[in-house]
Amino acid sequence: MPDDRETEKTDKRRSMLTAFLREEARAQGFDLCRITRPDAIPQAAVRLGQFLDKGYHGTMGWMEETRDRRGDPRVLWSETRSIVVFGLNYGPDEDPRGILEKKDRAAISVYARNRDYHDVIKGRLKEIATRFAARSKEDVKVFVDTAPIMEKPLAEAAGLGWQGKHTNLVSRRFGSWLFLGSMFTTAELEPDEPEIDHCGSCRACLDACPTAAFPAPYQLDARRCISYLTIEHKGPIDPELRPLIGNRIYGCDDCLAACPWNKFAGAASEMKLVAREDLKEPSIAFLLDLDDAAFRAFFSGSPVKRIGRDRFIRNVLIAAGNSGERSFIEKCRELAGDPSPTVRGMAIWALSRLTTAGEFHAFAAERDDENEADEDVRAEWKLAGVS
Repeated sequence: MPDDRETEKTDKRRSMLTAFLREEARAQGFDLCRITRPDAIPQAAVRLGQFLDKGYHGTMGWMEETRDRRGDPRVLWSETRSIVVFGLNYGPDEDPRGILEKKDRAAISVYARNRDYHDVIKGRLKEIATRFAARSKEDVKVFVDTAPIMEKPLAEAAGLGWQGKHTNLVSRRFGSWLFLGSMFTTAELEPDEPEIDHCGSCRACLDACPTAAFPAPYQLDARRCISYLTIEHKGPIDPELRPLIGNRIYGCDDCLAACPWNKFAGAASEMKLVAREDLKEPSIAFLLDLDDAAFRAFFSGSPVKRIGRDRFIRNVLIAAGNSGERSFIEKCRELAGDPSPTVRGMAIWALSRLTTAGEFHAFAAERDDENEADEDVRAEWKLAGVS
């Protein structure tokens, strides 16, 4: 029989460490801090396997490469005894879909309108981890998104929310607007109860998707998702999907913004990330003018910078082509001669949308690209009706 005094001592230590951790989380501005076990997501590996086997991950080969580690936290670090999941509210002050009607403006996803959350959250987690390790004398590791961890299932198991039909985490307190981070530790902490699914019969998020990226509730085909296409996907975007992207140049908030639970969101922490004013409704004309140096300077500290200038301008050219604004024609003509084939190809597509057939063929007749070596660029000319 275990010694009752030892059990009481262990329980008291666990309770004190858990309370200390929650207080540190509040001090660092996190809105939620809850705890789960490393074995709490037994179905995650199966669901991940189904997602990958269907090819829904598109060109994100790293997901396939890290399949085993991603499906089970214990594979990542076998000594883990508790997983702490932190949530930081980043909900906007207004419906971010309002900009979609402003065709000369570019829509950047809410999460990317401020400092890169990876850096912000990781910095705060390191502060917590340092203090917790000193107090507990236990080992800790912190992760934010980039590590092969299934944070959303872990967040559900810890009780921060549940994975909604759009596959994102939904919180009864903060709707669909939560940044997540996690801390793995060898310490024994008091686990929280998991959250249950509160979506019911609602399908607002599914119906809001511009590209029908949800083959079924709780399933996402990233190959049709605007966030994937504008951020993760390299090279040309499927011509059939381009018109559906509208003016969304980095990510898409439609399924998140449509969630009815957003209206119940509570007050955010005073340490909530504040959006940069110049990233709320930047003009397409301004963005089309960015060369590599200007792009890096303008998006310094922003997650947008990570996709690079060429992929970004590709996205802006799609927005220009969807705008109907003839004032963009001259800049698109200039970008049709850009050193980047990714940019050249989308400039051709944008011109084919903004100009009359006569104007486009006149431009094509002027071009000096008989030596065009890039197959994708040649395909864009052909798609536009020029052989």
